[in-house]
Amino acid sequence: MSDSVGTGRAWLTFAAVAILWGLPYLWIKIVVEEGVPPAFLAWVRIVLGGTVLLLLAWRAGALPALRGRGRWLAIFAVVELAIPFPLIAAGEQHVTSSLAAILIASAPLFVALLSLRFDASERPDRRQMGGLILGLAGVALLVGIDVAGRPDELVGAAMVLAASFCYAVAPMVFKRHLADLDHRASMGAALAIAAVALAPFAVIDPPSAMPSAKALAALAGLGLFCTAAALALWGALIAQMGAGRALVVTYVNPVVAVALGMLILGERPGLGSVAGLVLILAGSWLATGPSAST
Repeated sequence: MSDSVGTGRAWLTFAAVAILWGLPYLWIKIVVEEGVPPAFLAWVRIVLGGTVLLLLAWRAGALPALRGRGRWLAIFAVVELAIPFPLIAAGEQHVTSSLAAILIASAPLFVALLSLRFDASERPDRRQMGGLILGLAGVALLVGIDVAGRPDELVGAAMVLAASFCYAVAPMVFKRHLADLDHRASMGAALAIAAVALAPFAVIDPPSAMPSAKALAALAGLGLFCTAAALALWGALIAQMGAGRALVVTYVNPVVAVALGMLILGERPGLGSVAGLVLILAGSWLATGPSAST
């Protein structure tokens, strides 16, 4: 019974993260279209999220456990936050929110490739690797049809794919060196480190005018829901499912992002996006299935 309860809890966490990480692409697009620079957007988001999580961790008495973990917290902060957050925002200056979300779905394949060298416990079997490759084929189809021949969109897609690679590295670091910590404390500390790292860039390139109320609301949502709440749940999900299985959430959140982009921003995904998303969802089903050896 306890195993089934644990599995149920893990999948509820998975669903919550999928929704919370389907939302950012819409809100990022709203903010960057208001002229807010990517580094400043990322810094505000990180500061808001970090403040909430550090306060919660302090009230829970969880901060002292962070002693001796500064090196790994710093590495995690850079690859999970300080690099990918600005890259995604910069990428969305050139591509739609839907396309950005779908491109992030390549992260599980990067995990599979990295695990061949760094994490034997996450190595996929043939069936799971086939699912991951099928998902990547969907990404390739999307880029080849909907982006090919448009230099600015290719640049934006490359930025998002670079962020996707970071999202593959970070969970492996977290699982090996930080998963035993209180997730509010570890994520809050990582956000604080990333805030310090991005502060000079935010100061150098602030918005030229006060953002609109809509943009400010989107920034608040990014910080409180898509960063503070989502990262706390993300840490729990990695501990419950492992980095590779947890990262399949990136196959699911594009559905949320595409739906929001169409309903709210009026985006109309092209043939490559539709076909790519179908392949990605098929890859998700294969990649999350049980190992053939179990």
